[in-house]
Amino acid sequence: MFRKFAVAAAVVIASSSAFAAEAPAVYAGLNVSSSELDGFDGKENGFGGFVGYKINQNFAIEGGYHSLADGEEDGTRVRFTQTEISAIGTLPLSNGFSVYGRLGYNDLKAKVSGGGESVTVGIDDGVVYGAGLGYAFSPVVSGRVEVQKPHSDLTKITAGVVFNF
Repeated sequence: MFRKFAVAAAVVIASSSAFAAEAPAVYAGLNVSSSELDGFDGKENGFGGFVGYKINQNFAIEGGYHSLADGEEDGTRVRFTQTEISAIGTLPLSNGFSVYGRLGYNDLKAKVSGGGESVTVGIDDGVVYGAGLGYAFSPVVSGRVEVQKPHSDLTKITAGVVFNF
């Protein structure tokens, strides 16, 4: 009787440690970005945030909001933003590294303010795609670097931190 109880206890303990090793399904993060628009000199710095849900270790759904550029000239301020929802495909590598690809829907807008008035203009609704490299510092915290194309004339490079819940 004691032997059966010990075996059952060992199985429960082993299975609970296996579940504890799985990364949590919900995650959120912050990133900084550098965006470059074809035909224009210089790069614009930005920032953003995102939340996602891991379906399994290879697939996730993610939504984000990013401020791509913010500038002012002759009293007129222009701010470019991006809202996106994407499917993420991840391929785990060794030693905590992974590579991933992104494919989703993207909404780019420009908000022009000046002279006490403000107008928001939709630039593009369409496909967003990208590829990145991730590194898990722990089961809770990871980092990632990504190159993304939110528009045919725009390239965005991001570096971010991800927190798993």
